[in-house]
Formats: sequence, C-alpha cells, structure tokens
Amino acid sequence: MAITVELPALGESVVEGTVTKWLVKEGDRVERDQPLVEISTDKVDAEIPAPEAGVIERILVPEGETIPVGAALVTIATGARAAATAATAAAAKPAEAKQSATKKTAAPAPVAQAPAARATPVAKRAAEAAGVDLRGVEATGVGGRVTKGDVAREVSAAAAPARSVGAPAPIHRVALPSGGKQPPYLSYQVQEGDRVIPMTPLRKIVAEHMVLSKQISPHVGTVAEIDMGAVARVRDAHKKAFQSQHGFSLTFLPFIVLAAVRALREFPRLNASVLEDAVVEKRAIHIGVAVETEKGLVVPVVRDADRLSLSGLAGAIEDLSLRARTRKLSPDDLRGGTFTVSNPGRHGNLYGFAIINQPQVGILRMGEIVKRPVVRTIDREDAIVIRPIMHLALSYDHRAVDGAPANAFLHHVRERLEGGDFEL
Repeated sequence: MAITVELPALGESVVEGTVTKWLVKEGDRVERDQPLVEISTDKVDAEIPAPEAGVIERILVPEGETIPVGAALVTIATGARAAATAATAAAAKPAEAKQSATKKTAAPAPVAQAPAARATPVAKRAAEAAGVDLRGVEATGVGGRVTKGDVAREVSAAAAPARSVGAPAPIHRVALPSGGKQPPYLSYQVQEGDRVIPMTPLRKIVAEHMVLSKQISPHVGTVAEIDMGAVARVRDAHKKAFQSQHGFSLTFLPFIVLAAVRALREFPRLNASVLEDAVVEKRAIHIGVAVETEKGLVVPVVRDADRLSLSGLAGAIEDLSLRARTRKLSPDDLRGGTFTVSNPGRHGNLYGFAIINQPQVGILRMGEIVKRPVVRTIDREDAIVIRPIMHLALSYDHRAVDGAPANAFLHHVRERLEGGDFEL
C-alpha cells in the first residue's frame, strides 16, 4: 500500500508553507520519523518526518513551491509495494544515467547568462506583476530565497520617491469583514509624501487573527495595581547566583507566569475554551508567552507550566524566546496554549488590554514597573512611601467568564506577587 504525507498545521494561524529542500528522492528507502523535507513558514522552519518506513514513491511538490496546509507532499510505498517501487527505481537509474551522459556530450556550449535569483513562487508572481527584477532584490528567506515581503519592500522603496514629488497616488481601501460595499468614509486617498508599507504575510495573518478574535469573543477588561516590592527583593537576592548558575538573567516575567499558573488552578474557568454551547475547562495548563521578533509577534507555549518551578519556568521562557528570535521554533512550540501572558517590555506604559489569543478565553498583559508614591500603614499610621508598582490587565471572554471569577483570578495573582512566596 501507499501512504500520503500531507503538510501539517505548523502552528496556530499558519495556513501555508514553502518547500525549501527535499532531503530524500524518489526510490529512497526511509525509516519511520526520518526527515523527508524542509518546510518554511512565516513563523517557523520545520522538517516533516516519515510517518512509516517505506520507499519514496513520488514527490508531489517541487522545491520552492508554496502550498496550503493539508496539501499532499509525497507518497511512500509500504509493505510489498515498497519492494516493487524500489526495484522500479533501481531499474530506471542506469537508463537515466545513460540519457544524462548523452545529453552532456551532445549539448552545445551554454550561453553565458546572469544568474537567476532564487525566489518563492509567490514572490515571482508578485515581482512579475510589479515589474521588479528579482536579481536586484535583497533576499531574507530561507536558503537565500526572495520572499513576497522582500518584493513588497522593493516596490515600496521604489514608489516612495515618486509619490513624494506628486505622482498619482493609489486609493487605499480598508476591507470590510462582511465583504460588503465599503462606505466612502472608510476610504483614504494616499497623499504626497505618505509612506505606503505593504503588510508582510505574517502581519496579515496576525491582523486576520486579531479581527477574528474581536468578532468571536466579547472582550472585557479588568486591571490590578501590583506592588512588586516583594518580588523585587526575591529577585535581587538571587539574581547574581541565578545568572552564574544558568547563564541568563532572572527577569520579572517568570514570577508573573508562576503567579498566573497558581491562580489558574484555583480558577479553571480562565483556562478554558468555548466549544459551541459548552465551556471546556482544560486539565493541562500550557502558557503562551508573547515574544516580539523581527518578523512580528509569535506566541510560543510553555508546556505543563503548573509542573515547573520558578527556575524551570525561567529556563523554558528563555529557551523559547531565544529560539523564536532565531526562527528555530518547532510547530509544536506554537500550538496548544491554554492561557497567554503578554510582556511588552520595559516600555510597556501604564497598562493595556491585549486581544485574546483564540481559542483561549483570557490573556494577561504586563505593564511597566515604575516607582510611585503610595500610601501604606506603618505602625498603625498612614505614610507615603515609594514602591515599585506594576499594572496587570486581564482581557477575558465574557461568553465563558463572568466578572466575579475574572476579578477573583486577578486578585489571586496580585496576592501571590505581593506576598513574595517564591522559591527558586
């Protein structure tokens, strides 16, 4: 019999992938889990393994072609059919070698030509439509390939000077989610000096996911003001030893994640998904951690976060963040999150409400930690003291979560952080 290997879903919101390199050829015998092909997407690069041992019967997609998730990549012959396929391939090799040798002796001397640029099919079509010479485009894709985003940047760079001197400007229209006719007030006429930056494929995917999330979930937000003094003391007491032992800095993020994980145990309704007319409270706690990269936002997942210590969470987050920024995440690193923590960095401002990462029902966004004057009771007297304050903002899906459990969850996170009960 023969089995067909299809392009799997390589992470949430990834809808297509490009075949960058075949690691096998037709007639090769392969073992179970042996890598067959390298696939590149806007989020991850991955190798697709063989699901069973057998012989490569037919490669269905050439290198450089972009295909949707679920498309067939290759067929593998197994059992008795594998032996027949291997025999056929072996018989064909002498004939192919003879034909190749004949072509080499008979072929005329090649005419010197400029080397063709390596590009994905989508990039080639975009370049052809825009009249762009691919040989002059800077390639950022896998294996030195020109991507559609590279072509878009080239088009934008070439068009900007022309528009700045008064060339006719195209009309940019916002696409309506309903697909209906766009009213005039949603149209914008590009003006002289405007800079038009085409969306990258990843930016388009993120945009679609955010719009879809807002359409699906009635978002509600709540904010807590957190005194991070206790966390800061624990961190300051251990950061040198931690750096020396683990080779990276101990940040505030693992403390937030650990506090959220402990709260999710108490309030499982935040660790859930809406399934038609039911709410599924999930047993496993897999925390997505939003990471900003050069290509855009990705959300790798810390598996079984409730089983990890503070040091374990810190190590897992550091590993995922590093691999996200070097495009070394695997497809499994991006799927299956049950709750998300978003850290906008040092310049996170006071607070902000993040959009829920579907199909989850909650996301916690960190604000910037800033020293502020606050009132504290000392020896039964009110006093103004300076404390490191951070605002945590929870966005939740009101279909699954009511205000009382959502506020109780956030209050639980606050108590954990202000209590400073953390062990490395």
